[in-house]
Amino acid sequence: MTWIAVIAGLAAKTPDGAGAFSYPIIFLPFISSAFVPTDTMPSTVRAFAENQPVTPIVEAIRNLLGVQPVGNDIWVALAWCIAIIVVAYIFAMRIYKKL
Repeated sequence: MTWIAVIAGLAAKTPDGAGAFSYPIIFLPFISSAFVPTDTMPSTVRAFAENQPVTPIVEAIRNLLGVQPVGNDIWVALAWCIAIIVVAYIFAMRIYKKL
């Protein structure tokens, strides 16, 4: 999340603008399996919740803490984390070089 914050800080013209970048990220846990199982969600919300980064991260952590089999959730969570870091780093460096 640090590189996403760097992008917001570099791209925004004001501190309030930088803070506004975080609003979409804040809502991701609410549209994931963090609070309710995805199978209880309406179909369109379920499709989004099952294919966004927070759900596999939450499921992997939940299974690890509950000493349950993690399955593929840990690999999907790690892949999301690495992808977010790489993409955010690339965008942050491009914005920084334009300044």
